Amino acid sequence: MDEFLVWSEQTPGRFELHGGHVVVLQSERSIHADVKFAVQTALKSAIAAARVPCRMLPDGMTVRIDAETAYEPDALVYCGDRLDPNATEVPAPVVVVEVVSPSTGNVDRGDKLINYFRVASVAHYLIIDPNKLPIVHHARQSDGTILTRLVHSGSIAMNPPGIAFAVDHLLD
Repeated sequence: MDEFLVWSEQTPGRFELHGGHVVVLQSERSIHADVKFAVQTALKSAIAAARVPCRMLPDGMTVRIDAETAYEPDALVYCGDRLDPNATEVPAPVVVVEVVSPSTGNVDRGDKLINYFRVASVAHYLIIDPNKLPIVHHARQSDGTILTRLVHSGSIAMNPPGIAFAVDHLLD
């Protein structure tokens, strides 16, 4: 895993590691970029409004699942001290977000759903289809089960970390 992180840092492009296999992340369509930026902005605003000691990071940061799997979500939230300025990995994300594309939808809804929740700190996983609502909100419960909500309107509340944001204009 550490070798992958060093290699990906020195190699042009964006990559994930799926079961020991390097996967090249494809170029994005403008709708994907628009929705990704909208959710990043919504999360950053929600953190500021709640005044919680957390930070939103956009895509480009790595979440390690295990020695052979590492993902780069479209947005994430972590809490606590700021990361080292040279960090490329977020060790304890609380919220991870994937905006699906035609080539990633099955992985985002399948392997990533299972694997993100293997990370003990992950409390929420949002899956957003840029073409339509609902937003799929998976939330870890206190007993370890995962509750799935389909959010068509209103807001998504996430505790931890104690933030909420409106979904009504994410796909505009």
